[in-house]
Amino acid sequence: MIVLRPAADGLPCALWLRPNRMLSRHGLRRLIMVLAVLALTTAGLGAWQGNVFAPLFALVESVVVAVALSAAWRAGDRGERITLDETSLEVRVLPGRRCIRFQSHWVRVKLAPGQGRQRLVLSSHGRELEIGAFLADGERAELSRKLMVLLAELKGPWCR
Repeated sequence: MIVLRPAADGLPCALWLRPNRMLSRHGLRRLIMVLAVLALTTAGLGAWQGNVFAPLFALVESVVVAVALSAAWRAGDRGERITLDETSLEVRVLPGRRCIRFQSHWVRVKLAPGQGRQRLVLSSHGRELEIGAFLADGERAELSRKLMVLLAELKGPWCR
């Protein structure tokens, strides 16, 4: 998901990139509870018919599924914030403190093939950075168009 917002401190704009995630934390808890109840109910029926180990295995399975779903949900917390101003393009990887800066007049935006998908790469002065790896191909193409337009506006009419 790409969100274009006016940036703080008088900067022209900021782009927030986040993976698409439809499930809230409350929804995740409800899903895990429903799956656990279904597994334990089925295991209870199995135990009633003589399989005494079914509840134990259902309990272990419920814990493993809950941990796996929680880890997958937490992976959706990652994101990137791209801030543009007259002199620089800054990419901040979230969560974390990694921040990469390019001069906005020299940065190039390109879609490059790689690993079965298109990669969106920013390059300048021999440095390259892939952005939006968690986005779908269509979203990466849209992001590249937006970045090219924003960079062209910053560079002025003589660079178009």
